[in-house]
Amino acid sequence: LHSTERSCLLRELHRFESIAIAQEKLEVAPPSPGQLRHVFFHNALPFVGFGFLDNAIMIAAGTQIELSIGVVLGISTMAGNLAGYVEALASRLGLSIPDLTPKQADMWQTRLSAHLGKAIGVTIGCILGMFPLLFFGDEEEKLEEKN
Repeated sequence: LHSTERSCLLRELHRFESIAIAQEKLEVAPPSPGQLRHVFFHNALPFVGFGFLDNAIMIAAGTQIELSIGVVLGISTMAGNLAGYVEALASRLGLSIPDLTPKQADMWQTRLSAHLGKAIGVTIGCILGMFPLLFFGDEEEKLEEKN
């Protein structure tokens, strides 16, 4: 991180910590269903993009990557990390962070909503990312047609 980014991160961490300390003494209501939906979609949408890109790239180019670059560098096609890039893109596109207190962000309902959003998001993304399979014909059928 650049120095301005580090100072901004430190400022936000201090603000978050001071809010958490102040609210530790208060009884906080669990997140509302609307807030939980926001947490769900905030976590699901980037993972739809991640699942889509990951699956589409691995299906379309995975074998070639594995046979060429992977052999030379000794890495697997799964070595890449698209999730960080997709999440950064989602935040640039205006996907807002849910407005929760630190205590609410740490409640089991919020964590469950976030994890369900990620799991369902990546599942939908992977299913959508299988579209390259529509363009692959069955090699055995082609051989039979030639004979």
